[in-house]
Order: sequence, then C-alpha cells, then structure tokens
Amino acid sequence: MADIWLMRHGAYEGHRPGYHAPHEAALTQEGREQVRRSLPLPEGVTAIVTSPIPRARQTATLVSHLTGLPIVATSGLLAEWRAPSIVLGRTAETYPPAYRAWRARRLANPSLRCEDGESLTDLHTRARHCAAFLYYTAGRHGPLLAVSHTLLLSVLTHLSEGPAAFTIAAKTPWQFAEIRLLPTHRRVGPGLRRPTR
Repeated sequence: MADIWLMRHGAYEGHRPGYHAPHEAALTQEGREQVRRSLPLPEGVTAIVTSPIPRARQTATLVSHLTGLPIVATSGLLAEWRAPSIVLGRTAETYPPAYRAWRARRLANPSLRCEDGESLTDLHTRARHCAAFLYYTAGRHGPLLAVSHTLLLSVLTHLSEGPAAFTIAAKTPWQFAEIRLLPTHRRVGPGLRRPTR
C-alpha cells in the first residue's frame, strides 16, 4: 500500500487561538513561506489531493507549483470540521450560549449537532470515508500528499477512537504546513475496508 502523507495548510488571514475561521480565509505571506519551508516532500510522493477550502487549496497549489506534482483530486471529504455558523469568525471568549451548551454535551451525545454544524459522529463518519478515499486514490496514483485542516487531519490519525477522536484532535498540536504519515489501518471503520489494489 502506498504511503499517504497528511499536511496542514499554511497560516491564514485572521488566525488566532480558538478561532473558527470563515471558509474564505486565505493564506498569508507567512503561510506561503511555511509551505516553502516544508519542502522537500517525503520521498516518493507522486500526487496531491486537497480540501476545497481556499487556505488548503492555495497550499496544495503552491506545493504543486514548487514540486511539479499534479493535484489529482479536490474533495469535500478533506474539508475542515464544519463549525456552526454562529461561531465562524469568533474566538472562545465570544462563543454564544448555544455553542457553549453544545460543547458541554457533545461527548455524552456525539450525534448532537449545534445548529448547522457537524456533530462529532458526522465528522468521524466523514473521516472514515475520507480514509477510504485516500487509500483508493493512493492505489491509483501512488504515494499521496493530502492537504487539509488540523481537526480533520487529527481525526484521521485517531480513527480507532470513534467520535471521541474529535476531543483528542482538538488537543493535538499540528503546526501550519506540518507533514505527518497517515497510520495504516486494517479497517477504516464498520463496513469500510481499505481498498486493495
């Protein structure tokens, strides 16, 4: 099975701790420099897949430009956790009461959603499908670089934890433009076996 490398996008406009970035937040000049410093890529990478969210797509495009590697897919499976609209552009000290109440109950009821946001179960299910997509794409194109976002990437690396992977992911530091190898899993979840070549 071909290796799958996971990369977080570079720094983006407006970033600060606990901030839920709007989707349109773009890479900054520092973010572009972080991407340049992340090179060279691990040996053997032959293709790139990316989240459609601009900061990830811009990161992937820059890596493609600097390395000559093709972007073979853009997939919503790689998008960041869908935070509820009521917290986009906000930091922890300004979270509304409805979001604070959801945060207090989310582990006891991982299927609970806050307004239009993804539940922990939704995110974990999408991450399982994303892992299957990455294995399939690597089977077709060889070793991959997948450019995405910190929470989704961290959930991918902790799939065996189930929906609770979200809380592990939220506490797992993943630096801008940092690259890590996706751990191999014999199964990526109930009913989803890693595709074979």
